[in-house]
Amino acid sequence: MTKFNKKIVMDLQKELKLENFFAVPRLKKIVVNVGIKDALADKKNIDNAVTILTQITGQKPKVTAAKKSIATFKLREGDKIGAVVTLRGKRMYDFYEKLVSVVLPRLRDFRGVPLKSFDGRGNYSMGFPEVLVFSEIDASRIEKNQGIEITIVTSAKNNKEAEGLLRALGMPFEK
Repeated sequence: MTKFNKKIVMDLQKELKLENFFAVPRLKKIVVNVGIKDALADKKNIDNAVTILTQITGQKPKVTAAKKSIATFKLREGDKIGAVVTLRGKRMYDFYEKLVSVVLPRLRDFRGVPLKSFDGRGNYSMGFPEVLVFSEIDASRIEKNQGIEITIVTSAKNNKEAEGLLRALGMPFEK
């Protein structure tokens, strides 16, 4: 975080041609989300997902419930179907550093994250089909493989500013 405040902010200010120091985009939060398969069939799956998210992020997740009933999925309003963690401050920067320097290089045939995953407002989302890419997870303890989504929320106003911020923070984009 101090590295960001001292060096990266100055470089970004010059690169984006911003006059005001406070106009430089920053990371606001990182949201880590798991949608739980078969959450309705077995309540133990929810506990497993909560344990996995706690190990990955170092923070206790919030269990999310269905907002609407969907008959075709046999889903009722209020059923527990996911878990989410919002990281801010030091934990956010630590998680980002781990994501960029440990998790992404461990992916097989990794050539960089796609540039098309920005949402137009300066936020970046990525997903992993399995949680085993995180070094904290013991493969022998996992019964069912879960996917995980990560959203990086920035204060950038557009994709160009957000891309510059993430590049400066070490995100390996595709060429």
